[in-house]
Amino acid sequence: MAGVDHLSVTEAATQENLKTQKHQESWLAALARRVPERLWAPLLVASDGVLIFLAFFTAYALRYQAQLFIAVDPAFQLPLTSYLPQVLLLVLFLLVAYRFSGVYPYQPGRSWIEETWRIATATTAGVIILIAVNLIFRPMLYSRLVFLYTAILVTLYLGVSRLLIMMARAHLRQYDIGVRRVLLIGAGDVGRMVMRTLVARPDYGWKLIGFLDDNPAKSKTDVGRFKALGPVDNAPEVMAAYNIQSVIICLPWQTHRTIQRLLRECEQMKVDAYVVPDLFQLTKNQMKVHELNGIPLISTRDISIQGWNLVFKRAFDLIVGSLMALFALPLLAMIAIAIRLDTPGPILFKQVRVGKNGKEFVCYKFRSMVDNADELRSQLADLNESTGPLFKIRNDPRLTRVGRFIRRYSLDELPQLYNVLRGEMSLIGPRPNLPEEVAQYQEWMKKRLSVSPGLTGLWQVSGRSDLTFDEMVLLDIYYVENWSIGLDISILLRSAPAVLRATGAY
Repeated sequence: MAGVDHLSVTEAATQENLKTQKHQESWLAALARRVPERLWAPLLVASDGVLIFLAFFTAYALRYQAQLFIAVDPAFQLPLTSYLPQVLLLVLFLLVAYRFSGVYPYQPGRSWIEETWRIATATTAGVIILIAVNLIFRPMLYSRLVFLYTAILVTLYLGVSRLLIMMARAHLRQYDIGVRRVLLIGAGDVGRMVMRTLVARPDYGWKLIGFLDDNPAKSKTDVGRFKALGPVDNAPEVMAAYNIQSVIICLPWQTHRTIQRLLRECEQMKVDAYVVPDLFQLTKNQMKVHELNGIPLISTRDISIQGWNLVFKRAFDLIVGSLMALFALPLLAMIAIAIRLDTPGPILFKQVRVGKNGKEFVCYKFRSMVDNADELRSQLADLNESTGPLFKIRNDPRLTRVGRFIRRYSLDELPQLYNVLRGEMSLIGPRPNLPEEVAQYQEWMKKRLSVSPGLTGLWQVSGRSDLTFDEMVLLDIYYVENWSIGLDISILLRSAPAVLRATGAY
């Protein structure tokens, strides 16, 4: 795809804005757009204060009205009004505790578990301080169980509120609300590292509009949905035309004068500028940062999925894969019978795919197309809706009735559990590609072959077939570089809703 040259920057930005305006807004997006961004932080603090009040009143009801667990001696029965000073103190203590524990300001990209844990620890500290104050100044007057219930309920209420906030932010990002418009300068190894991070972590709220590069091949070739906007000299025009809020500079250290000029231009245009050190490129993105009395020490590290990590991942695949296969047996039998009754041909479809380190293996799937589907592929080449070497058609005429259903919910891939148990695939990993697709890889794409392909992966929970091929590769490489058991569990849990929604499945 052609990029945008120096003379057409404004025209391309106008077209993008028109496209965005045509996107029908939801009621939540329309409401959020009316609220100035500077008010979001105070609104969060105010809502937390209201929830703390609500939690305290609920705790009072549980203790004195429901008399949960332990009955209240009538001599110690206190009216709600006597607790009002305690509620005010608690709100004050907790809001201060949240500020010092990092709950405020709200950090996009922080996981729900980490956010809830911070709330829980700060709430516990605030409630303990309030109990201590009461023991010193008004011993045995207030029920300590009320404070215990309050601590639990505050964590519960604020934890639920953060989950709703994360869901709302994810929805609003579709309408460019609550996101920062970002321009990337430099599309080399470091630039692609930034690209794959922004593709994999939309929860950070950074929307990459496009990139600039002085390499003619890169400056005219889009990477997925990221637009090639020409050479580095286009920076001022692009920042103005696209309403850029942040610039990430990923240029080699030899271009330090260009970097200084870009920083000055960003400062003049009131645009935040960030420079990624060129050292990231030299270490292939595999780095560990230590500290020696405030002095940062940088060392290299190996790919994360090896050694004991590889053992843990394989054990996870065997245990969880075996349980999934066992529970899926009735479903597998029903699908097999449906395929047999629907159209002539084998139940299973066997195809050679490329696995770890380029090793080929036979991948098993339920047959979802007519028996001669491969022979018909050349006749449908003009209908291909995918990018790069992939071949995808939204309404593929080769699909059978049963095949259309099992494709929609990814049930055709269940036999790949056999590949997982054999060690040819993993439950989580990059999408297994065909040999002819791998043959068309650019050099930077081959890193996705350093781990076993997966039954599901970041590509599936991030859009499935709606992603461009470049974006799929960026997600796969991000997974390779940032693997952890926690990430695998997160992807596995997110896969079920993604499959049920059937978004991007065809």
